[in-house]
Amino acid sequence: MAQQRLQKVLASAGVDSRRKCEELILSGAVRVNGKVVDKLPAFVDPERDSIIVDGKRIRAAQKVYYVLNKPKGVICTSSDPAGRKKVTDIVPSRERIFCVGRLDADSTGIVILTNDSELANRLTHPRYGVGKTYVVKVKGGVSGERLEKLKRGIWLAEGKTGRASAKILKRSHKESLVEITIRQGLNRQVRRMFAKVGYKVVSLKRTSIGKLNLRGLGVGKYRRLSGSEIEYLKSATNKPCSRCN
Repeated sequence: MAQQRLQKVLASAGVDSRRKCEELILSGAVRVNGKVVDKLPAFVDPERDSIIVDGKRIRAAQKVYYVLNKPKGVICTSSDPAGRKKVTDIVPSRERIFCVGRLDADSTGIVILTNDSELANRLTHPRYGVGKTYVVKVKGGVSGERLEKLKRGIWLAEGKTGRASAKILKRSHKESLVEITIRQGLNRQVRRMFAKVGYKVVSLKRTSIGKLNLRGLGVGKYRRLSGSEIEYLKSATNKPCSRCN
């Protein structure tokens, strides 16, 4: 394993928040291979080095991977001052886990939770081309012209979104159901894309991330990813996508 920042290793092992872990290091409470480490930055290999905090040995955090069918009203953060229900309240883990690509509170569907930050970064980076598919209900009948605009990309504050796949599943004068696949993860991106072409989103559900889907997983239910699913995600993010620009 590559060298990692000591405070990150401590936080991943559940010692405390990263900032509190920095304070512990600076106070002289941390020993690495028998020597006090009280200066930052400090780097360790959690699988090889002996790390002790206040006399207690810290084990390397085991990599864990879950998939959750997120209900409406649950937020994708690790802490919330307002006391709202969090995805980590639904998926208990002794490891410190986080969401891979957030869904806002009003959205539902598939969420991956893990403590594998490297995989998480690759899954959320558009250069690796892992698609996220959503089924979106909007007010009004979506025209073919505006659907093509969504496919070509929409200008948002951060720049133009990448190319998308989109098709109309159901359409009437009152409302439409659209399936769209994107490869970015901008804040509330799908809702903002539809707003830009004149449609208000009524409901939004993420149905798949790459080949992972919600089959057999009820709302509010979760499970661990299988070994083959983990290998698929790692393989899918092994090389940049040459067709995703």
